[in-house]
Amino acid sequence: MRISGRSAQQSDVIASAEARIIGGLEITRDEALSLASISGNDIFDLFSSSNRLRGHFRGESIDLCTITNARSGACPEDCAYCAQSFRSSAEIPVYPLSAKDQVIEKAREARAGGAKRFCIVTSGRKAAGPDLRSIAAMVSEIRLLGILPCATLGLLTKDELEMLKDSGLERFHHNLETSERFFPEICTTHTYKEKLQTISWVKESGLSLCSGGIFGLGETWDDRIDMAFALREISPDSVPVNFLTPIRGTRLGDKSPLAPLEALKIISLYRFILPDKEIRVCGGRMLTLGEFNSFIFFAGADGLLTGNYLTTTGRGFEDDLRLIHQYGLRVG
Repeated sequence: MRISGRSAQQSDVIASAEARIIGGLEITRDEALSLASISGNDIFDLFSSSNRLRGHFRGESIDLCTITNARSGACPEDCAYCAQSFRSSAEIPVYPLSAKDQVIEKAREARAGGAKRFCIVTSGRKAAGPDLRSIAAMVSEIRLLGILPCATLGLLTKDELEMLKDSGLERFHHNLETSERFFPEICTTHTYKEKLQTISWVKESGLSLCSGGIFGLGETWDDRIDMAFALREISPDSVPVNFLTPIRGTRLGDKSPLAPLEALKIISLYRFILPDKEIRVCGGRMLTLGEFNSFIFFAGADGLLTGNYLTTTGRGFEDDLRLIHQYGLRVG
């Protein structure tokens, strides 16, 4: 069988990058750009290589987490993708912090569904005062259930993060969202540097860090690579890969979802750049990938957000568990 010159060249790029990574080296930005340019049938070679990297660095275990939207809407931030922003006209539920019993029940459901982690999420710039103290009490009780408590609570201080850790918090989630260059196009009410400061305090507090971003916002491949290299420097434990769900009433409500193969290529590229990290596929998974959802592990992912999201519907526990087992993998 004759292989075209371009196809052979692309295969060499993939094989060379994989060998470097297996050998303990990091790929360069130029190599990442070359991988991002892979097209045609060679994309499946890229996926296959990412799958081998996943197996080499992360084994056959898939980490499952789920979230609860514990305080919804009325957010003073202007994030262009978010239905909870004050700039959004999307029709969503708006409510104050949920009662502890409600949150604990959600955590029980998550544990029964097979999730390893349960994340409390609140809208707003940050959780503070009585709300933060209430969340700390929730965290302590969730820890006793045998599921790891996580939180997404905005721009907290080091003292606030240490208080949550003392209450039993395992992991704090705080996304970069996109590249530093593109970030002002997405949000103007807080800065990229403020995000980096919070992330620095998360690490200083001894909490596990979950940090990634959203794709399909209008960013370029350069932006995607820039964020991946920023994450490589930060070194989070888990890297959530979200795909934009366009919601009518938000500034990005008219955008089209990414093409499935482009979304899968992002997962693969992040496995190459961050080979030993949890690459966790989160929001927008089913809308963007559709029938290609079953390719997520083949493309290099080893973590999933299962169940529903903040203001949109996700995927049921049983469906995700079935997919993991059909792949010959196991829940970690």
